[in-house]
Amino acid sequence: MAEPPLSVVGLHGGRWFGASAEAALRTADLLAGSDRHVAALPADLPGERLAVAAVDGLLDAAAARRRAGGRVCLLASGDPGFFGIVRLAAARFGPDALDVHPAPSSVSLAFARAGCSWDDATVVSAHGRALDEAVAAAATSPKAAVLTSPDTPPEALGQALLGAGCGLRHVTVCSRLGEQTETVVATDLDGLAAGTFEGLSVVVLRAPAPGSAVTPTLAWGLPESTFASRDGMVTKAEVRAVALGKLALPPAGVLWDVGAGSGSVSVECARLAPGLAVYAVERRPDDVARLRANAAATPSVRVVAGEAPAALATLADPDRAFVGGGGLDVLDAVLARLRPHGVVVATYAALDRAAAAARRLGSVVQVSVSRGVPIGPDGALRLAAENPVFVCWGPS
Repeated sequence: MAEPPLSVVGLHGGRWFGASAEAALRTADLLAGSDRHVAALPADLPGERLAVAAVDGLLDAAAARRRAGGRVCLLASGDPGFFGIVRLAAARFGPDALDVHPAPSSVSLAFARAGCSWDDATVVSAHGRALDEAVAAAATSPKAAVLTSPDTPPEALGQALLGAGCGLRHVTVCSRLGEQTETVVATDLDGLAAGTFEGLSVVVLRAPAPGSAVTPTLAWGLPESTFASRDGMVTKAEVRAVALGKLALPPAGVLWDVGAGSGSVSVECARLAPGLAVYAVERRPDDVARLRANAAATPSVRVVAGEAPAALATLADPDRAFVGGGGLDVLDAVLARLRPHGVVVATYAALDRAAAAARRLGSVVQVSVSRGVPIGPDGALRLAAENPVFVCWGPS
């Protein structure tokens, strides 16, 4: 005799979705799930109830009852095919044996509570999985949801993200979704790391929209006068514009500005992509002070006082890097740490260094700029040439 199908019904607060889910619940001989799912069922469902904490024990009970000809309904949260019991049940009984009735997933509800779409989001679980994998995915995604657990609660995720150098994020922590005790907390990464939250939660992380951290307009290649500098030692606006274009900034991830000087590149990167964690590395104490002042309005810029390459040792690996100071040993140290598909841009005034850098990176261009300078009382102009700069970039 063929065994009856194994029903799997997703619930939220003891509620199911759709007539077919209700039929599966009302015709089941055994209703099996966790304590909270079984306790939430209405009293008028006729089947025997069995609360089992361990998933293996739940599947063992289902197998035994089905062998005896009984109809079994497994209870789950939300959509059981989304990081749920369907994966394990299908591996054990085969997908053809399953009759699945999903409810809205916890992730869809979490994004609804956060008030945003999620068709472009990265979704990752830290429930029974390595936290490092979830952190790596969330830190490099402009929009992500992370499913947490009692062993890796939301605050552990927040601490790990800060340690990994994650940039600015709007954070929404959603717990007990669909239940009367549902909680939704809006915070930032610092609040996430310092808080105390329900272990079984969904954490939604969103990078700020481009330009939103400083200004609603998009502007780059800002004038040198925007930045306090030492004797005019600042990456010229036109060179900076080319370098920023070659960096091809992602919306999230980690960027190093090595030999940051005034921090003009760091600040512009933070303005263009507020979801980046920007590390501005500078060795001179007087430049560090100016750098901190220039970056005061861009909180995603983190100033690192120290000399590269030693100062890079404790930083999160970069997705992008701008090398504006230091020798080829610094460039080599940056390339050794570059994440897959990353990009390094380096600028040089000397041809021999630029040629050596181009051999490492693959591409080079000379940026020669002449600026109009007024002469005479009638407003006539002459062109005054700036020193040429070599911009090298790669790989990607």
